[in-house]
Amino acid sequence: MVFVVVVGPQASGKSTVAGALSAELRREGERVALVELDQIAAMARPTLPGWDTAARIFAMVAGAWARSDLTCVIAEGISSQEEVLILLDHVPEDAAVITVAMATPFEAALPRAQTDPTRESSSSRDRNWLAERYQEWSLEKARISADVFLDASGLSLDQCVRKLSAEIQSARASQR
Repeated sequence: MVFVVVVGPQASGKSTVAGALSAELRREGERVALVELDQIAAMARPTLPGWDTAARIFAMVAGAWARSDLTCVIAEGISSQEEVLILLDHVPEDAAVITVAMATPFEAALPRAQTDPTRESSSSRDRNWLAERYQEWSLEKARISADVFLDASGLSLDQCVRKLSAEIQSARASQR
């Protein structure tokens, strides 16, 4: 079983890449769960106690899928090393883990966030709020032990998926 963690700031392409990867793996016959932090948080909106609570529940759900008979779990939506560690505490020890850090520049993320219809009521459309998150990410990404760095502004979606598919195959080969 391969567990893929997609981490990065808002509007960096995490959801797009994770969704395309899960679709491709399913086309190849894989049994895949795509677990998204935003979907977990949406279950409790507008009464969500806090993102830290959503992140803990997200970790438990992703970990439960990782202990099922799936071949791959893709967990996306987190943006800090602390959240990665919480998530990995729920992953079986025998899973091959691939951590993917999205490294999209702020200048590419801002127009993406501002035109994304799913972000209509989101702070991530606000230039100053998003700029603060990208400033935090510039420090946080150095703390994350990523296996793969992807810049969704410099690679096509297909290139991102091919690169991650190759990483998954390599991780499986290393497990044998």
